Amino acid sequence: MSGQGESRVALARGGIVGFVGAALSAVLGFLLSVLLARLLGSAGSGVVTQATGVFSLVMAMAKLGFDSAAIYLMPRLRVDRPEEIRPCLAYMGTLTVVISLVVVLVLELVAPLIWGGDDPSVRDAIRAILWFIPVGALTVVAAAALRALGNMREYVLVQNVTLPVLRPVLVAAAVAMGGSLTVVSLSWALPFAVVLVLSWFLLVRHLPAEDRTGPQQRWPGRGRRRAIMGFALPRTLSAALEQGLTWLDVLIVGLLAGNGAAGVYGGASRYIQAGLIVDTALRIVVSPQFSRLMHMERIGELRALYSTATIWLVLFATPIHLLMAIFSPCLMLILGPEFQPGSWVLVILCCGAMVTFCAGNIHSLLIMSGRSGWAALNKAVVLVVNVLGNLVLVPIMGIDGAALSWAVCMVVDAALATVQVVHFLDVRPAVADVLRPLLGVGACAGIPSGLVALALGRDSLLGLGLGILVSGVCLGAMCRLMREPLHLSGLGSMLGSKIGRRQG
Repeated sequence: MSGQGESRVALARGGIVGFVGAALSAVLGFLLSVLLARLLGSAGSGVVTQATGVFSLVMAMAKLGFDSAAIYLMPRLRVDRPEEIRPCLAYMGTLTVVISLVVVLVLELVAPLIWGGDDPSVRDAIRAILWFIPVGALTVVAAAALRALGNMREYVLVQNVTLPVLRPVLVAAAVAMGGSLTVVSLSWALPFAVVLVLSWFLLVRHLPAEDRTGPQQRWPGRGRRRAIMGFALPRTLSAALEQGLTWLDVLIVGLLAGNGAAGVYGGASRYIQAGLIVDTALRIVVSPQFSRLMHMERIGELRALYSTATIWLVLFATPIHLLMAIFSPCLMLILGPEFQPGSWVLVILCCGAMVTFCAGNIHSLLIMSGRSGWAALNKAVVLVVNVLGNLVLVPIMGIDGAALSWAVCMVVDAALATVQVVHFLDVRPAVADVLRPLLGVGACAGIPSGLVALALGRDSLLGLGLGILVSGVCLGAMCRLMREPLHLSGLGSMLGSKIGRRQG
């Protein structure tokens, strides 16, 4: 089999596992959002959403970018220096814990100054949940290393099954026992402790054999430490800015429009996060492959892999967001009647996401090329635009203004990364790779579901189900007829051989 064929099969196999895991995680995350909305209302869920948003933002800084460093470095060490894997993991894990604790202690002191208003609910929830940040940060680094070393099924078990399964169970139990909003927020963070133990146990078991039998090193050399920090520090800034783009608008909405508006906006944005299952699944698989192919200077295979991943991202991710935009009133009503004002928020965010899919996994390509500093610069520019946009638009348009600001920022971020990847790597998304699946999705999903919405209403649950069914049938027929230009023939063969082996 050719190198391009092997990469495509690896993408398909890993993508299927990743998609199943991401889909399960998205469903469970959505269930958690529904539970929070139904059990706590818009104001109560707004408090928990703001607390978990602060947690995610701070954790993104506390992990020092070592999760991305692990994904970048581990495939390369596995090729050249497997004996350095264990010392590098020890180095990154130790620094993650130390820095996380320092960050938590500092924030514990300044939290009363930042959230010192009349309503102490947000402040109390944030101060309590911050103490789980070292656990969460170390969990993310361990899971990233597990993913980079090729253990996709175990990564999915840890990140996409165990963590999201425990959260709604513990949150529901906390509410049922009459726990405060602080206790509910803590129940959201508690599963990190379980996942931490499981992640490191699986990771240690699957270290390369050469690492166990070669010369023992407790710490990587000075040159390797400099290389790790040189990659990780820009990713620390970039990751913090990424989380800022995700959560700062929720916090700004909470400050300017109240906890209820933050809850409604958070509910709509949660749909977007759940809808990114295809993007997440593909990114999990392609990032280590991008790093390995660039390290081995197999640029032809890199271009082919990026092209295939772009086609599949547009083909499988766009229909999800198209349907969410068309039936946004129905989806927001699922959270509760008080969440219906967020329907236009969902439409705007879906449109922004669909535009960014046309660039493929462009951010992973830029980061895995070793240019994490450029990625951080992009996030800094976009975050400034987002904050300014929120401060200007939220007082005028409310939560719709926050959504418009975020959608514009998504497009700007993808455009900046695309220009840089073209300049540095001479890899670019082909127009045909984007237009073919995009037009097909519009014809096979947009038109049928739009007609269903006109007939039954955009707020109809029956219409949503029928739209999904009709769109799925039409998209399936299109994939069958256009399997060669959409690079799906290899996927079908791989699935068939895999099923045959299991039956045999």
